[in-house]
Amino acid sequence: MSNIKFAKLVTGETVIGTYNEQKNAIEDVALIQVIPASSGIQIAIVPYGFPFEEKIGGLIDMDKVVYEFENVPSDLENKYIQAKSNITISSNIPGADPLQTSGSSNDKIVDLGNLFNKT
Repeated sequence: MSNIKFAKLVTGETVIGTYNEQKNAIEDVALIQVIPASSGIQIAIVPYGFPFEEKIGGLIDMDKVVYEFENVPSDLENKYIQAKSNITISSNIPGADPLQTSGSSNDKIVDLGNLFNKT
């Protein structure tokens, strides 16, 4: 069972993070931003302290949560883990599914973190 929480805060912001049961808080908090696009919407996962912080981190107590989504969409969870750890998680590996005829993906989640990495 995953310990990733997807929630709406008292501020109205939507966040995703790792639940710490001992502290009753969400750690490694990322802000979910909805971006209008010509084909609908896209979702960006950015550090909660963006633009002043470049890495996902921080802690928000659960008493600041007004709503916890029952299910975390798997693609959102994977993108969060990827943004937090820089490890790519692929749910769509071409050739892994013999019934899959195309390796293309209509991935609507955008990770803006790569734009802010210093090289």
